Amino acid sequence: MKRSLVTATVAVAGALLAVQVSVPAQASAGSGFTTGSHPVLFVHGYNGDGSNWNTMADRFRADGWPSSHLRQWTYDSRQSNATTAQQLAAEVDRLLAATGASAVDIVTHSMGGLSSRHYLKNLGGTSKVDAWVSLGGPNHGTDTAHSCFDTSCTEMRPGSAFLTALNSGDETPGSPRYATWWSPCDTVINPDSSVALSGAVNTKTACLGHMALLTDATVYAQTRDTINR
Repeated sequence: MKRSLVTATVAVAGALLAVQVSVPAQASAGSGFTTGSHPVLFVHGYNGDGSNWNTMADRFRADGWPSSHLRQWTYDSRQSNATTAQQLAAEVDRLLAATGASAVDIVTHSMGGLSSRHYLKNLGGTSKVDAWVSLGGPNHGTDTAHSCFDTSCTEMRPGSAFLTALNSGDETPGSPRYATWWSPCDTVINPDSSVALSGAVNTKTACLGHMALLTDATVYAQTRDTINR
C-alpha cells in the first residue's frame, strides 16, 4: 500500500558522480533478516558501479542478509535510462530465480532511481517489487545535468522528455512501497524539490553530502527498516 507524502519541502538529490566511499561496516540493532525478507537489488548512479554499495551491503550482511540476497548490480550509466530499465528487468528476474523469492526490494542512489522507476511504470516491475528506495534521486531533474552530455545526462535535465513521461500521471504506481531520502547539504541537485515523489514517504536526513547517503548509519537503518516490513 502506498504511503502518503510526509515532507512538504524537499531538497537536493541525485548526483552526477558516484564514487566509492570507504567506511567500515557496522551492524545495527534494528530489524534483521527473516523468512519474510526479500532479496535486495542495488542500483548505482551516474559514473558509478556496484562497489558504491559495499558499505551498505556489508551492513545488511551484518544484520543477517545472506550474500545471495544482495545484488550489487553494475551497468553502463551513459546509456539511456530506458535501456538500463530493460536490463534491470532481466536482472530482477535473475535474482528472483536465484533466490526463489516472490519479489525483490530495489535500493537506488542518484540516477539509479530513474531507470528503476521506468521499470516499475512501464515494464511490469510493480508485480515483482515490494519496496523501492531512492537515496538522493533526481526524480524531477537537476540543473547540474547541463554540464554533461551522455544520453542519461540529457534525460536528467529538468523538463526532459524522459522525465516528463516518467512523472506524468501517478508518480508511484502500483502496489510497491516507495520511499525517498534527501539531504539539505546535498548540493548536486537543483532545484531542491527534485527528490520527493507524490505518494512516497519522503525523509529529510541530517546534513550529509550526496555520497554520504550511501554510507551513513542512520540512513542505512531507516532504509533497512523501510524495506524489511
